[in-house]
Amino acid sequence: MAEDSKSDSLLMGAALTQPQSWLDKRRGDLPAADRDFIDQSTRRENKSRARARRVRNLVYVLLVGIIAVLVGWINQSYLKEEMNWYFVMWPYMVSQVRPYGLYLTDREQALKPGDSFRECAKDCPEMVVVPAGEFTMGSPSDEKGRYGNEGPQHKVTIAKPFAVSKYDVTFADWDACVSVGGCPQERQASDAGSGRGNRPVIYVSWYNAKAYVAWLSRMTGMEYRLLSEAEWEYATRTGTTTAYYWGNEIGKNNANCDGCGSQWDRKQTAPVGSFKSNAFGLYDMAGNVWQWVEDCYHENYDGAPTDGSAWKDTDCISRVVRGGSSFNDLQTLRAAYRQRSDAAIRLDNLGFRVARTLPLNPYSFTPVSMGGSPWSIRPMTAPSGSRWAWPCTAHSSCFSSLPGGGR
Repeated sequence: MAEDSKSDSLLMGAALTQPQSWLDKRRGDLPAADRDFIDQSTRRENKSRARARRVRNLVYVLLVGIIAVLVGWINQSYLKEEMNWYFVMWPYMVSQVRPYGLYLTDREQALKPGDSFRECAKDCPEMVVVPAGEFTMGSPSDEKGRYGNEGPQHKVTIAKPFAVSKYDVTFADWDACVSVGGCPQERQASDAGSGRGNRPVIYVSWYNAKAYVAWLSRMTGMEYRLLSEAEWEYATRTGTTTAYYWGNEIGKNNANCDGCGSQWDRKQTAPVGSFKSNAFGLYDMAGNVWQWVEDCYHENYDGAPTDGSAWKDTDCISRVVRGGSSFNDLQTLRAAYRQRSDAAIRLDNLGFRVARTLPLNPYSFTPVSMGGSPWSIRPMTAPSGSRWAWPCTAHSSCFSSLPGGGR
């Protein structure tokens, strides 16, 4: 009780300032009792200030922590994405993708039509180089099963070679993207009982397909994308003008559809590559699963681009799907057949394939004849004195003549 009373009598704050000044200047003149009293008051004041500083610092730490939690909560998706990038996706890219990429390598510079490549260790699309050229898009008015949205026929020029996936994107390709957080895992693409692995991925929307090509572009450092509708038909036809790329009749066991004569008709998807490829070396361009393309859907080709680019609108809900599927009749497998679908829809017969832009030099080719071999190509006329002006009659001599082997 006496100690508490003594403590309460000690000086504090402003009342202590003047006695401390006296003690500093005239310590020897002050009585010992006064010096002791001022020293005790000073020690208590220092303890009090230290205690106040600790409380203040604790309050600051708590405030910073609360703010950090709030910021983290508001940006949790961004932070989660960043964590996934540094600890999952980036290691995957470094070990499984970049060592196999063609970016600025001799292999990329030497690519020629018909060549194939894969830019990962496994579980990504194998790509085939498709030559530049021009073709007539759409169907003639007398083609059996023709619809009005397949016209008017018009000539389209594909000015540069590009690469197309040899097969539809498979479940193995898709699951690799999902496993590192590049593609949506919630409501992950279902196989509908057909099996995963080398079956074409299904139950993916147009937005899912766009997410996949964005991820693949990020992993490889190159531009992977969906095909434009014109590119799709060009890559399907391979210089032919018939209803199907193998002829005017559906035949038997040329594809998987309702009436195609395969073991999978109207049952399930077939493993990719189960049927003969077209002349460009691309498989399943008809049947098995519908394929998303980049374009917005239009009722006909009035005003359609003639340079092979995608036909886009500022406000586009419906996208084009091509190729038909195992559950659709043989007419939908025609090279000119086109259908619309809501970009957000997921179906058990709807998948996609991808394209890759090739950063080759600005030369181009046109087919010798629409009925000839798709590899019979000749260069367009180059400006006089151009470093790209050289004679060639086939893709091999054209590409080998390029400075640096094709770049």
